[in-house]
Parts: sequence; C-alpha cells; structure tokens
Amino acid sequence: MTAPLYTAEVAATGGRDGHARSASGSLDLDLARPATRGTGKGTDPEELFAAGYAACFLSSLHGAARTAKEKIGDPTVTAAVSLHAGEDGRYSISAALTVDAPDCPQATLAGLVERAHQVCPYSNALRVGATVTLDVRGAP
Repeated sequence: MTAPLYTAEVAATGGRDGHARSASGSLDLDLARPATRGTGKGTDPEELFAAGYAACFLSSLHGAARTAKEKIGDPTVTAAVSLHAGEDGRYSISAALTVDAPDCPQATLAGLVERAHQVCPYSNALRVGATVTLDVRGAP
C-alpha cells in the first residue's frame, strides 16, 4: 500500500446518539439515529458518508473534465446512502449518485462520470472494499 496523501481523524463517542469531533476541530457535531434526523438532534453516519461521497465524486468529475479538456459548467452531485439490515444480522450500505450537469452534453457527461467513478476513492472503496485496520486498546 502506498503512503497516505491525507488522513482525516474523527473521534466519536456515544454511537449513533453521540458526538463526533475531528482532530482539527473543523468538525464538531452531535449525532442522531436516522429515525430522529431532522429533529434538530444531529446528523447520522449515512448522511456524513453521503456528504463526503458527493463532494469527493464531484472533485473526481472536475478532474476527469480537466484531463479531457471538457467544459461541464457547474454540476451538482447528489449521493443517496442507504443502510441495510441483512438476514444474517450484518449491516451494509449502498449508494446511488445523481449527477446533474445541464451545461454538458449527455454523452460527454456519461463518459466523464464513468472516468470519475474509476478514480474516486469512495467509489473504489465501495467497489473493491477498503482496507480496514483495527487497533484495539482496552484495559491491560
């Protein structure tokens, strides 16, 4: 594995009804279960994942457009992230992306979106599985 280009570090306490704070301090928010989203109590992990995925994919799309020397206007990427409960008791997520670029021809946009999907780290993590390292620190 190559050396990281960037590492974001966020600590969460209290689980889905808790709090999350980044090491940099730029993220500091209350968390809430999906059923209570919109009640002013906070956001949920799926919403945070969707925000990250949409932003990252949009950056990848702009990169693909620059490489292809294509003008795409000011597109919007919307990520819908769903939580699933399996019959085996394991949970999973799925994602659906919608890319709106009214200033870009459909065929051009389709090619650029496919290229962005190949380079976006979130897309790659979902497609091939991200490496997860577990560091367990309990009482001695």
